[in-house]
Amino acid sequence: MTQSSKTHGITATIVPDERRIDILPRYFGRHMIRAEVAVYTAMSSLCDTYHGGFWDYIELSNGAFYMSPRKDGPLAITCDGNGYDGEMSSDAAGIVATLFALNAMAWSTEDASFTDLYHRLLAFVPSHAESREIFAAID
Repeated sequence: MTQSSKTHGITATIVPDERRIDILPRYFGRHMIRAEVAVYTAMSSLCDTYHGGFWDYIELSNGAFYMSPRKDGPLAITCDGNGYDGEMSSDAAGIVATLFALNAMAWSTEDASFTDLYHRLLAFVPSHAESREIFAAID
């Protein structure tokens, strides 16, 4: 992921350090701690080799947001629920983990903003270089 990239009209931009503090409240509101933990928990369940670390925040021009672990090399992702087992970049894995977390938060809070964020992030996936892997993992 570059600092900013544009695909099919949706621009993805890594949030600079000086704006990071505003991101979780903006997108997750009063559920920000639970939602952030939900992303980390999703990644832990998807990737046996994930044991924490620094995450980038990525904003999309369509009003979506996702988190991506800052890791080098591909991550092995396994989804017990659908049988997916493969490798993808940390950026793609972050999209998968964020989608899983947004889905879980939408169900547990019944807050429509999580459903909206889920669909806006999902709209970005077809233009991602690893869209096939992302869709297979979330299917």
